Amino acid sequence: SSSSSSSSSESSQDSSIRFEKITLQRPKDSSNFSSRVHAIVFEVDDRETIGGSAYGGQRAVCCSPDLAKLGVCKQGEIIYRQSTKNPGWPQVFETTFEVDESEATFASRSIQITKTGMYNLYFIHCDPSLNDVVVEGKTIWKNPTGYLPGRMAPLMNFYGFMSLAYVILGIYWFSQYARFWKEVIPLQNCITLVITLGMFEMALWYFDYAEFNETGVRPTGITVWAVTFGTIKRTVSRLIILMVSMGYGVVRPTLGGITSKVISLGATFFLASEVLELVENVGAISDLSGKTRLLLVLPVALLDAFFILWIFNSLSATLNKLQARRIMVKLDIYRKFTNALVVAVVVSVGWICYELYFKSKDAYNEHWQNAWIIPAFWQVLSFSVLCVICILWAPSHNSMRYAYSGDEDFDRDDTLTLIKPAPMPLNDIRSPADAHESQGGKGLSNGDPEEEKTA
Repeated sequence: SSSSSSSSSESSQDSSIRFEKITLQRPKDSSNFSSRVHAIVFEVDDRETIGGSAYGGQRAVCCSPDLAKLGVCKQGEIIYRQSTKNPGWPQVFETTFEVDESEATFASRSIQITKTGMYNLYFIHCDPSLNDVVVEGKTIWKNPTGYLPGRMAPLMNFYGFMSLAYVILGIYWFSQYARFWKEVIPLQNCITLVITLGMFEMALWYFDYAEFNETGVRPTGITVWAVTFGTIKRTVSRLIILMVSMGYGVVRPTLGGITSKVISLGATFFLASEVLELVENVGAISDLSGKTRLLLVLPVALLDAFFILWIFNSLSATLNKLQARRIMVKLDIYRKFTNALVVAVVVSVGWICYELYFKSKDAYNEHWQNAWIIPAFWQVLSFSVLCVICILWAPSHNSMRYAYSGDEDFDRDDTLTLIKPAPMPLNDIRSPADAHESQGGKGLSNGDPEEEKTA
């Protein structure tokens, strides 16, 4: 039986693994015999030095009767040999449960790390009579730069860089917003919200990692806020892209009867994403089993796929209508928007395939130094899509050319949605007068030469 933990470390005199007050408890009804428990610390490259097998069978950590007969070990002992690459490793410590004692303690000690690598700590006992042992206490893993594990350390600098990127984007966007505030359309207010959420998210992640690095304890409060701001940002971003695809604020004044369906999809996505992110980032994240994680990842993946289908179906319908009515200014911007989304989706699918390949080839976390690139890529992709949207819909002196003019009359049918609502009752159909009173109704004169429409 064994329990384990692991962390990546960089070599330096300041790198160490420290044992502090590690005690083991066993049930009193199992305390009428003495038994030994070992702690073994090893670098992942030395994993082959732990355990052995008789006649090429299943690898065992404890010496079995068959191995004892071969004379390679004593029955009941753990099997290990000294590493040829790292002299003095693996390091093994032991403590003993004395007869009638239900508690044993490992002496406090500090192990200096002199080689960069992924280190593992296992607590192992080979006594079949010893059951239900509980390990309490703490081990402190420190790198030269702080307490962040080596595979997480690059993310602190990354989030610092992303915070700066969001600030630069924010300065550009807010300066345009201030210059042309009289021309601002509702869609641009939504983009402002996403940029603001992104700034908060990146800053919170940076402070979360900086605090973890400084103290060795992950600050639960900051982590929860970072996760929540990130989930809100992703939800709002998807809803904005979906609404833009349907033509909201550009070719139709409202979403009509499907507003509740859009809100329901957004709320479901938020809940599923929030639960997944909290479980992955708060608490003992390494204790999450593969099956449990799959149950949390699957709903988010399915909702994302549904978003993509609905978005592209809506975009197709909107493009067809803009082309049929020769509304060329809006058609041009929608084509650019569609191209950007297609590129983003293709790149996402490619990266998911790479991520699966990377994880399948890295069962022992040997490539920990590059692991940070996986989550970082998604942040960069999300930021890139936001930048494209900011460029396409930046506030300017002619922003109102892209707003709903009240004359397009796109709400006459419901072909813009993947889920087609039932036929509208007569009293739900907006009158031309109502349409002119909606937001953006004063933005375009009927005589705009760039928005000629076919009869």
